Amino acid sequence: MADELTSDSKSRGDHHREILINADHQARIEALAEAAMERNPALAARLIDEISRARIVTPEQFPPTVVDIGSRVTYKNETTGLKRAVVLVFPEDTDLTRQHISVVTPLGVALLDLKKGQEFLWDAHANPRWLLTVTDVEPPEREHGGKGQH
Repeated sequence: MADELTSDSKSRGDHHREILINADHQARIEALAEAAMERNPALAARLIDEISRARIVTPEQFPPTVVDIGSRVTYKNETTGLKRAVVLVFPEDTDLTRQHISVVTPLGVALLDLKKGQEFLWDAHANPRWLLTVTDVEPPEREHGGKGQH
């Protein structure tokens, strides 16, 4: 599965751009990246790279148009024209029947911090490299009085 995500997965010429991470999720994402190091070093390294470049912002400062844990993301395969919507979640909330995908998957890492209109390259197991475009980002539903999506 590690071969699905290449160094070009966020290939908008922005490898050095600053990314955003929700302060409520920072420690959890760091711990998940460290835990993944033994199982999937390439994926863990990619996630750690994302974290190392991140600017940590409060949930109130986090733009609703940027992919965060709990965001519903719609993306289009520019080769096939097919659209797919997924919700980015922590591993224990993964539910493929509901299209809830873990942040600790190649697609989850690729989607983290993207905005509507951004493109990324995706290498699937048996398919050529695909260009995918984020067509919509719906912010996570925040719980009243709480920290939001866990």
